[in-house]
Amino acid sequence: EKLDGTTMAAAYAGPGRMVNSGPFDGTPVTSDKGWANPSVKAVADWLAERAVGRKSVNYRMRDWLISRQRYWGAPIPVVYGPDGVEMVPDDELPVLLPDDVQFMPTGRSPLTYDEAFLHTTDSDGEPARRETDTMDTFMCSSWYQYRYLSPGFAQGPFDPAEAAYWLPVDVYTGGAEHATMHLLYTRFFTKAMRDLGMFAEAQSMMEAHGRDPNGAFDEPMTKLRNQGQILGAERKGDIILARGRRDGNVLIAERVEVIESGTVEPGSRSSEVAGELMKRTENILQIDAGGEELVTIEVPHSAIVHIPTIEGENNVNQLRHHLEIQRMSKSKGNVVNPDELVAQFGADTVRAYLMFFAKWDQGGPWNYGGIKGPQRLLQDVWEIGCADYAPGQTDESATRALRRKTHQTIRKVTQDLDDFSFNTAVAAIMELRNTILAAQRAANVSRVAWDEAVDMLLLLLAPISPHITEELWTRRGQPYSIHQQPWPQWDEEVAREEMVSLVVQINGKTRDKFDVPAGLDDDKLRQLALASEKVQRLLDGQAPRKVIVARGSLVNIVP
Repeated sequence: EKLDGTTMAAAYAGPGRMVNSGPFDGTPVTSDKGWANPSVKAVADWLAERAVGRKSVNYRMRDWLISRQRYWGAPIPVVYGPDGVEMVPDDELPVLLPDDVQFMPTGRSPLTYDEAFLHTTDSDGEPARRETDTMDTFMCSSWYQYRYLSPGFAQGPFDPAEAAYWLPVDVYTGGAEHATMHLLYTRFFTKAMRDLGMFAEAQSMMEAHGRDPNGAFDEPMTKLRNQGQILGAERKGDIILARGRRDGNVLIAERVEVIESGTVEPGSRSSEVAGELMKRTENILQIDAGGEELVTIEVPHSAIVHIPTIEGENNVNQLRHHLEIQRMSKSKGNVVNPDELVAQFGADTVRAYLMFFAKWDQGGPWNYGGIKGPQRLLQDVWEIGCADYAPGQTDESATRALRRKTHQTIRKVTQDLDDFSFNTAVAAIMELRNTILAAQRAANVSRVAWDEAVDMLLLLLAPISPHITEELWTRRGQPYSIHQQPWPQWDEEVAREEMVSLVVQINGKTRDKFDVPAGLDDDKLRQLALASEKVQRLLDGQAPRKVIVARGSLVNIVP
């Protein structure tokens, strides 16, 4: 856009590039705030380099209004007597909420009606009135992680010995909105408690036990993880056939019928509209009749609505409109009731599916069809756990392969759980299930390897599906409870692959691929690659100029 100074009433302040700015000419100017704006960063860096200025952050701090005119919340420990305001003495804390209040629609706190709570005495024994406002619930939840350590500790907010052992919190899990709500308040509390010296004794105990206390109480948590959200699945709308009269571009319906897909060709005709119901606002329907724009249908009270799948008299509110993938909401009708799923599939299957169907930190749309995979997994695990395995002719190679897969799975699941990669952990358990089933069919692995594989399968699955694994663990005669057993440890030697795939390239293009023993040195890999019949044919007797080995599994030949 070309600017004309003679017609401009104010300076241009939008995106573009800096001009008439000396060394900054041409620097991009964006709508980003602060250092994210290249122009702001360039000027600030220039000033800092010449020691004539420095970067600073201006915090827009606000007072925290903690009072609430409601019942839920910690009572404010204040009384009002003849001589003014008094704090409740420490030996009378905490002030507890009454549990027999009456909730009335008056707009006033129910505490104002509770005579036993409201009326008390001050330090002189004179009649006094309690404060009936309560504190913001963040006043309690902002330091719950400290009280949780020792809820019965009476000498302070927390036991310093427990704090020295457990704190700081390893992982904080919450939605993205926590960054400006609960996390903000709990960080404030932690820093205030630190500045008041409330962690001093815990820090001394930390040091005595060999832990470095420096910075241990600067932040309440060491890691923040935001979980994803389960979205409502896409839903097709009812296929509607509406007949009536036209009023401009709107069809005033006399009859609206839900029909099967393919029964009537979608379209908008003079007195008839057929297509998928995309939107509904009360009695106004928006139909996809195959054109570029949706067709509007008004359904008056006198119109007949017929839905074959719903018995009795039907109405427009029973019509199902199209739903895109979006947040679950009762008003949108796309809520999935977990109680119904548990009743149909069982809690263990639902838990396994929730862990499996999407990345934990991303979430995704609910898919009813996807639950079949975890359901089959648990059915197979039940069969495996109850099987009376009797090996035939033991094959040492097959036995090593089963043990290798078992220990690889222990390693994979352990690492995935530490990383909150629950979906890939379940996938790894499914792979181990497949390997065990194959070994069962072949009946060629040792009983020791079989028992190890089955026990590890149950232990790895236990955090995900706790009930079926507990039952099978007990049936196998193992000590109660599976959830009290040590977490499995893998043996790196057992988990190591015996064979690996060697990819052979010529000028970066793959020309051959074959298995070789794991652990071969680079010279041996070069020999095997050059000995390949395909490579020999392509080289046609010419000696290569260079043979590069990468990652122990790829050889690139440069003729």
